[in-house]
Amino acid sequence: MARSLLITGASTGIGRACALAFDREGWTVFAGVRREADGVSLAAEASPRLQWLILDVTDPSHLESARNSVDRALGGRGLDALVNNAGVAIAAPVEFVSREDLRSQFEVNVVGLVGVTQAFLPLLRRARGRIVNIGSIAGRVTTPLMSPYCASKHAVEAITDALRLELQPWGIEVSVIEPGVVATPIWDKGTAHLQQRLATMPAVALELYAPLIAAFRAILRRTPGGAMSTDTVVRAVRHALDSRRPRPRYVVGRVAKVRLLLQTILPRRWMDGIIHRFLRREAAQAA
Repeated sequence: MARSLLITGASTGIGRACALAFDREGWTVFAGVRREADGVSLAAEASPRLQWLILDVTDPSHLESARNSVDRALGGRGLDALVNNAGVAIAAPVEFVSREDLRSQFEVNVVGLVGVTQAFLPLLRRARGRIVNIGSIAGRVTTPLMSPYCASKHAVEAITDALRLELQPWGIEVSVIEPGVVATPIWDKGTAHLQQRLATMPAVALELYAPLIAAFRAILRRTPGGAMSTDTVVRAVRHALDSRRPRPRYVVGRVAKVRLLLQTILPRRWMDGIIHRFLRREAAQAA
């Protein structure tokens, strides 16, 4: 009998790549999307097994409806795997990030992740399933201007560790994937979001943080060209779901591994100095 998987945020990027990859491998995939058009597009590339669901992870009614739909489709067998992938990225200096944006960041990346997990744990417990949370190297290494996103991914790390310990009595394995830079639409969205926030920030913010903003824009423009494929992340998710002893953490990509290594072996002040010099160089080149 085919194993079953629910993945959130399956419209684009990592979520879509995982949904299609596991569908090709014979899983029964339940793909959470926010728009009907995204579900139709996904189904057009998949087998008849794949079922898409309208799932906004911040909406409790969506969670209840999705759980009931999956439970009915599985006929009481239980769910073999949950991949919490849905997420957004908000960029702004800490001094000027709005409370609304900060709440929105955590509502999707943290509260939404917990809500989905809570809703589907009875089905996962029934099948002794597994949970994979899509985090980021940003959950271990913080980047200037990205504090809302980084803070949310740090929270995902803590929640993953707690779940792994709490669910051990039922044999439910819990892992977090920590990718570096991945070629997904999040970079275009991040650039657009930054532009929107800059337009609403007071003039003093643009003046105070002008060099940092210039460096950040330059990095965003260049990043997609050197990003790794979503296939690399899919392989890590596959190992977390198929391995007899999955790892608690999967650091994915050379950039992520180097950043984590440097932060581990170098004193914090040295790392801060390296980052400052890098950002000054980027700002100078962008000028």
